[in-house]
Amino acid sequence: MDEAVISETHASQVLSLSHPLFFLPCPPPPTILSASGHTIIVSDKNRLSLIIAMHALKDKVSQKLSNLFADSPSQSASPRHSLTDSPKASAKSFTSYFSFGARNENEDSESESFPPPPPIRTDSYESVENCKQEEDCKKNQSSSTTVGNDDYEGEMKELTESSAFISADLCEFLHACLPNIVRGCKWVLLYSTLKHGISLRTLLRKSAELPGPCLLVAGDKQGAVFGAMLECPLTTTPKRKYQGTSQTFLFTTIYGQPRIFRPTGANRYYYMCMNEFLAFGGGGSFALCLDEDLLKATSGPSETFGNECLASSTEFELKNVELWGFAHASQYLSS
Repeated sequence: MDEAVISETHASQVLSLSHPLFFLPCPPPPTILSASGHTIIVSDKNRLSLIIAMHALKDKVSQKLSNLFADSPSQSASPRHSLTDSPKASAKSFTSYFSFGARNENEDSESESFPPPPPIRTDSYESVENCKQEEDCKKNQSSSTTVGNDDYEGEMKELTESSAFISADLCEFLHACLPNIVRGCKWVLLYSTLKHGISLRTLLRKSAELPGPCLLVAGDKQGAVFGAMLECPLTTTPKRKYQGTSQTFLFTTIYGQPRIFRPTGANRYYYMCMNEFLAFGGGGSFALCLDEDLLKATSGPSETFGNECLASSTEFELKNVELWGFAHASQYLSS
């Protein structure tokens, strides 16, 4: 093989490959040149003659490739679109085909490596969400407050006036302890030291306004609340004489939760009413005794009710005294 020009026979053997790159064997050391997009290996001698021969060889190879694709049945029979008429167009079409494939692959890889960004959450959207959450919280709080108020009103609605001692829990407890004859009735405040003054005689006189069972509620200055169920009107006796029925009971909150003491049956010392004092229970000591000015009182164990001390101490000062009567709704409205 001549070093100046590579024979056409050897070049055609190399160019028979289907790849668009054509490699020509040459003795080392080689030099790589680019001509019309094809790689050619040549020696250091006679470069100009080699380039001219390669251009002629390229035209012949293009002609052969055009004839080959023209004989293919997939091509159109129209001579206008024949590859033999325009080898440059065929070469251009191949180049366009490979460049298009490479471009599509690059675009696919770019689309796979860079997924679309997630939607941006703006400040206005966050503010709307925050407003919705705040509105939900306010609705829940208002509904819970409404339910709590409804429960409180349902338990305290039977009281016609406010009390210095009776809370919602105590009212519910006492309501369950009341005799059946007065359940569902209105609680009418007959007497209160804050409203009517400090006098046992005034309490006795006000008890005659609403005959029937009544509830005495008192408390000491340490916070204990206690009292008793008795019958109105209260009538005084010149001598010590017990009155009342088995429906009489005592209660206190000194033990934390409200606690009730009913008659044990040991005796019938339910309560005693005189101008000098008002006492409950007996058989050892008075369970509860209020003096005539309703300022001081005593409390101790009694066999009648089986109770312990109802107040913070056995001798104490009274903070307030209330007397509640019970009336049916129709009777209370008519009065």
